[in-house]
Amino acid sequence: MSGTSCDGVDAALIRTDGVNSIEHIAGFTRPYAPAFRIRLLNAAQYDLALIDILRLEKELTELHAAAARELLKITAVESSSVAVIGFHGHTLRHAPSEGLSLQIGDSSTLAELTGVPVVSDFRRRDLAAGGQGAPLAPLFHQAMLASQAKPVAVLNIGGVSNVTWIGAADEMYASDAGPGCGLLDQWIARKTGTQFDKDGAVANSGCVNLSVVERALQMPFFSMPMPKSVDRFDFQAILQLVEESNLSLCDAAATLCAITSESVVRLCHQFPDVPKCLWLCGGGAKHPLVTHLLRGGFPEVRNISELGRNPDLLEAECFAWLAVRRLRGLSTSITTTTGCRHATCGGVLTARTLSLDEVQGTKEDV
Repeated sequence: MSGTSCDGVDAALIRTDGVNSIEHIAGFTRPYAPAFRIRLLNAAQYDLALIDILRLEKELTELHAAAARELLKITAVESSSVAVIGFHGHTLRHAPSEGLSLQIGDSSTLAELTGVPVVSDFRRRDLAAGGQGAPLAPLFHQAMLASQAKPVAVLNIGGVSNVTWIGAADEMYASDAGPGCGLLDQWIARKTGTQFDKDGAVANSGCVNLSVVERALQMPFFSMPMPKSVDRFDFQAILQLVEESNLSLCDAAATLCAITSESVVRLCHQFPDVPKCLWLCGGGAKHPLVTHLLRGGFPEVRNISELGRNPDLLEAECFAWLAVRRLRGLSTSITTTTGCRHATCGGVLTARTLSLDEVQGTKEDV
């Protein structure tokens, strides 16, 4: 998984049936080199030459392959024992209103370099059925929280934030909520030259400007009906608003945190019931001011780590799980989570090449 924050490659190895059994084996995050991260951010925000996109995709795929090989090495698992790699790639554009979404990443190269079948291109099947193409984690969240008291919700805070709400009797809704920590990261990088607000030191030193928060939440996206999804860079008008408000570095950072948290609170009040507990995952779940502000809007807010899950690896685990569902022909999105006309089974399989003996051995099965 390579998320909208462009931090690096999240790799996870799990054992799963693609339904209720999800056993974490190992995982890690390998940060991108600063220069590569900047190239990836530029490609996601600006229109680059096609040859530059192709070169970027090749390098991205090689980094994912290296992560997959390293993961197998440290776990002493043979590639032949791995059923499939779920390969999300990296989102360069997401325009659901036009039925468009582009994740770069070459599944053929990844399959060749690892010797493992690959499922990729998860979003376009849902888009073809009239869905938003996102979020795709809700079914995974439902399986993961099967034993929790309902209603319950999961908030993933990356460059964009999204929420899954799960009620009784398999009732489920999901939607993007608004900017995650993408705008905060941009603000910190622009003003300080550092990558993010480490330990929340900048935002915690500031005061929230409630007027700016209210003006930001007047953007058309926030009044759109659920389910909805958005590109990380669709919120640049908010950053411009903060800039024009002449806030200090710290006050602006605190205000951006409040915009993130308040957009989540308002979205969750559109669900049938306020969740008993809001479980946090994603890189933004570490930001102390964001989590503090969220606690004012829900009965209980907890980190997914309390369930024995690594909040940084949850999306990587999710796409591994979705890949198994693709192999089994099970749904990867449903109408109430993406707005698709019918449940879809998304993902394109890139299989390894079979030997002649293997082909002859499968004739009867075929």
